[in-house]
Amino acid sequence: MRRAVSIFGATGSIGQNTVDLLRRQGGAGAYDVKVLSGARNVALLAEQARELQADLVVTADETRLADLRAALQGSGIAAAAGAQALREAAEIPVDWAMSAIVGAAGLAPTLAMARAAKTLALANKESLVCAGELLQATCAENGCRLLPVDSEHSAIFQALQGGDGAISRILLTASGGPFRDWTREQMQGATLAQAVAHPNWDMGQRISIDSATMFNKALEVIEARQLFGDTRIEVIVHPQSIIHSMVEFADGAILAQLGAPDMRGAIGFALNWPERQDLPVERLDFAALSRLDFHAPDEGRFPALRLAKQVLAAGGLSGAVFNGAKEAALDRFIAGDIGFLDMAALVEKTLESLHVEASSASSLDGLAAVLDMDARAREIGMAWSA
Repeated sequence: MRRAVSIFGATGSIGQNTVDLLRRQGGAGAYDVKVLSGARNVALLAEQARELQADLVVTADETRLADLRAALQGSGIAAAAGAQALREAAEIPVDWAMSAIVGAAGLAPTLAMARAAKTLALANKESLVCAGELLQATCAENGCRLLPVDSEHSAIFQALQGGDGAISRILLTASGGPFRDWTREQMQGATLAQAVAHPNWDMGQRISIDSATMFNKALEVIEARQLFGDTRIEVIVHPQSIIHSMVEFADGAILAQLGAPDMRGAIGFALNWPERQDLPVERLDFAALSRLDFHAPDEGRFPALRLAKQVLAAGGLSGAVFNGAKEAALDRFIAGDIGFLDMAALVEKTLESLHVEASSASSLDGLAAVLDMDARAREIGMAWSA
């Protein structure tokens, strides 16, 4: 029997790498692909659907539905569009679902996947940041196993398989992004093109900018708390991106997961878990590598990390405020409305404005409460002026 799978966010970086792994592991002959979803790139989405013989294809952009149907003409593959269609598609039962929709837009579909999938491979970190308790409870109620796909959290998960005992701390590694050696004055004038040029990873525009500000790492700190409990979490800058993260145990022993900077490693681990299969990733040559460097992050230049600590201390729906404000700031930077360093200032002001309401609420109040807090954060963020 073929394994039933769905990929949400199939045309993004994570989604394309997931499709590549399915292709290499037998494609439509080995997998019964129920759903593929994407947004604007309907040509690629239709191409993927034809290759994998998907049952249903959904575009989040309702204006692209006619183009999607035209691209699928004669294939017998059903097509749909819009947020409601995404949620309904996510409710289709599968053995394994990939949640790779970027941003808070992936929250509702991810919760639906948690109700319908046996295993949820989670690349949408915003689901845990905004509604971690709700997502964890939904997985538990429906017998869905949650496997992290962020390379750092996959590394921690893998390290924990090799250790037994009390955890002393979690060490999240960060590349430092394209501005790790820039002064604050240089960063003030950073352009969109410079922020997107990540030195190690091939990622989409928004995630690349989040890496440049280290907001991506800040989100991962919050995500790690949701996944691994109330454990000491530290960020260490590791420019080579070879060690993906580490776990220190009570006896001082540290287990690290190493590998080439290729997201197919973490995706493949989640796809094949609990087994391991051959993956098309570069094998490390330690003699050629010669050195691994580390240094502490500068929270003065990268205040996102300091703000993440505030979010963890405040609790409640502070993560939803943090992410909503961050996405508003990102939209405004991409539009050329604010400068690079203004993004952190915008987020900090929004957190201050909604601190009381957010810290006294909970994602267990329901998805509507999370989305309302997200919307309020975005509204404040869009109105903020430097």
